[in-house]
Amino acid sequence: MTQATKPVRLTREGLERLQKTLAQEQNRLNEATRILQEQMETSADNEDTGLEDAKREKMSIEARIEELEDTLARATLIEDHENEGRVELGAIVLLANETNKKDMKVQVVSAAEATMMGGTLTRISEDSPVGKELMGRKQGDTFIVNLESGKQMKYKVKSIDY
Repeated sequence: MTQATKPVRLTREGLERLQKTLAQEQNRLNEATRILQEQMETSADNEDTGLEDAKREKMSIEARIEELEDTLARATLIEDHENEGRVELGAIVLLANETNKKDMKVQVVSAAEATMMGGTLTRISEDSPVGKELMGRKQGDTFIVNLESGKQMKYKVKSIDY
């Protein structure tokens, strides 16, 4: 399945956040279009850096909108949990970091949702090193993650919520 047709599984909160981001980007595009039109009307020569900056900004926003619309078009909500008691997309997991003795609460989400900021919960992608090791685990499981830096971290699943 290509990236373009692959469904993107999102939590309800993630879907709402993406929709809100899209609306904000559409507002930014309207503003960038207005600025570009002003620049074109006041620019005597086409070498004006303000005009070029405005064009680049508008193109960047358009690309972001296209990306968001594509993600939303492929979005499906994570609502049913077929593996109750095991970590899957949307699960909120309390992890004990056995290496540094600190607990952290994470939500396992798709890559599209993991990059979104907001909320008090740390979102980790199912494709990340910790996310890959966490999927399918149950309460009480311990596992080791090999980080890119060469270090190893040991984690224990303390609880799983949906």
